[in-house]
Amino acid sequence: MGRPVAYENLRKLCEEILLAEDFDREGAHEIVDVLLEADLRGIPSHGVARLSRYIKERDNGNILLDSKPSIVHDTPVSATIDGNGGPGQCVSNYAMDLAIRKAKESMIGLVSVRNSNHYGISAYYSEKALSEKMIGIAMTNSYPLVVPTYGKEAVLGTNPFSVAIPGVKKDFILDMATSVVTRGKLEVYDRLERDIPNGWAVDETGRNTTSPRRVLNNFNNRNPGGILPLGGSEEDFGGHKGYGMALLVDLLSAGLSMGKWSAETYSGSQAGVSHFFGCFSLELFGDRSSLIEHIEHIVDGVISSKKADGHHKIYYHGEKEAMARERAVTSGIDLDQKTRDSLVSLAKKHALSIPVELLD
Repeated sequence: MGRPVAYENLRKLCEEILLAEDFDREGAHEIVDVLLEADLRGIPSHGVARLSRYIKERDNGNILLDSKPSIVHDTPVSATIDGNGGPGQCVSNYAMDLAIRKAKESMIGLVSVRNSNHYGISAYYSEKALSEKMIGIAMTNSYPLVVPTYGKEAVLGTNPFSVAIPGVKKDFILDMATSVVTRGKLEVYDRLERDIPNGWAVDETGRNTTSPRRVLNNFNNRNPGGILPLGGSEEDFGGHKGYGMALLVDLLSAGLSMGKWSAETYSGSQAGVSHFFGCFSLELFGDRSSLIEHIEHIVDGVISSKKADGHHKIYYHGEKEAMARERAVTSGIDLDQKTRDSLVSLAKKHALSIPVELLD
């Protein structure tokens, strides 16, 4: 795997790569910031490994570098935005910032988005509300990767969502896909040449498979098969609940923006990804400080409950990611070999200086 790469060195290289690929400086900064946050938090499936894919998305016309988002419907508490094919991170920052501004003025802000692109980790946007001591929500549909309960055709995305709720010292940050795993996780296993666990995905016949390459090839060729919804293939372990959550994300994201739902994305001239963002003030429900203290009291009550044999700690959502981030900022970011090779190749393509950590 090689030695960890210093955060600032990796940021500088990735931004220079995008600039050399004709991304503008502001857009490059926003994109790299979101990708690096994923790597810092120990989520390599959504980190700088995606850089080369974004360049390909630009090349095939899904990401339009000169496009800016536009508001197509507006009220004091809501808006619908057309991303006009721009980079997902840039469109989503614009949308979440708008939701926060509306919430600061009217106590609530809801924004739907159509015609965007992959936006990275959902928590990046939901937790923006925490600096205002507000609750943030972010969700997105995606390329059809997930089969509905009792189906074998992938018609839903992994459709992740995030909710961030402020605490006194412990912010609750839930960030989850509505599928058993994400496509990025399959790609990580494929890069490492490892089998995936049984129960993650089905092949073109609808049967379980442990081959990440087979599943990914089916995605690329639009063949049947796909990732299972959260809970698995049937109702015994709640697969229908994960399926319902995935559909809910599509209804809020695509349904409220008149955008493409998962099965329609990445068909035609643009990706057409849809998002939904929300922000609301705690003061809708009472005194903000008292509510934050009560929220933390609930979290403390859960994590201080009795531990199972062999376990010494119960984590609250967002805690592991915060711990991983603290370590990575100090010690550097771990990258798998294929990601390292990809970055080195892009750097050499543009005759850029390569961090020594990537050459080990």
